[in-house]
Amino acid sequence: MLCVVAPGQGAQTPGMLDSWLGLPNIQSKINDWSAASKVDLVLHGTKSDADTIRDTQIAQALLVANSLLSIRQLFPDTKDIFRHVHVVAGHSVGELVAAAISGVITDLEAMQLVGVRGRAMAIAANNHATGMTAVLGGDLDLVIEHLQKLNLTAANVNGAGQVIAAGTLEELAQLAEHPLPGTKLRPLSVAGAFHTKFMDSAVEALRGATVELSAKDPQLTLLSNRDGAIVDTGVDVLARIVGQVSNPVRWDLCQKSMSRINVTGMLELAPAGTLSAIAKRELKEIQTFPLKTPTDLGDAKEFALSHQRRAA
Repeated sequence: MLCVVAPGQGAQTPGMLDSWLGLPNIQSKINDWSAASKVDLVLHGTKSDADTIRDTQIAQALLVANSLLSIRQLFPDTKDIFRHVHVVAGHSVGELVAAAISGVITDLEAMQLVGVRGRAMAIAANNHATGMTAVLGGDLDLVIEHLQKLNLTAANVNGAGQVIAAGTLEELAQLAEHPLPGTKLRPLSVAGAFHTKFMDSAVEALRGATVELSAKDPQLTLLSNRDGAIVDTGVDVLARIVGQVSNPVRWDLCQKSMSRINVTGMLELAPAGTLSAIAKRELKEIQTFPLKTPTDLGDAKEFALSHQRRAA
């Protein structure tokens, strides 16, 4: 059984679209997506440096565009996606990709929403002095309990040994002074405390952008960041994506669902690597394939078909 996943913010790298933009019939699509997201994907995907593409609105648009490009090149015919892919999930902003792959929204709508999402989150981040710190190692329950005592949010729970704490800079300073024994701290270079109450204004902006969309029910098994649950209706998919902006990403629960429903292979869309690395630690029974560049497409197709045969 094949699961296709899309990475979230932090996976972006300079020049990430270079190799993809050289493929046939891409330019018109990228121009349309740039207009929809209000982000120059060609400029920022080929020439902008790491500091520039760290900007929330630029990073998120680049990530969604790259993941969509890679799945559409892997399976140009949508019918092949529904034939060969069984499960989809996205980490944070990657949920917009999962929604598009499963047929809930169109690619163009995903790019419109990521533009709104990125801009709104960037504005919300400027309203408060907040940040995020990775807490590495330690018992998961004890880490979350420790963060709660410091009034911090476990904004991303990626699995055992990898929790992202978020809150005010003062609260994060307290964490630095009082780390949980057995853990290491790594401050993250982000604009603010994503997936916390500090993003409430961004939730409202994104909700407003979804009002006129006609969401279709997913054609694939779609897992939600909220709780790892399978989401059956398009309306619920969009509601969860909107709400997730100010709520923790429970990727650990998505992975548990993958194991529970007997996923055998995880194919991570470009710019791949982050989620595959987590899966190798957490889901040792599941094979992974990070699709990074167009040169990987042939092997990625064979990987996908091999897990289709296992599900048959």
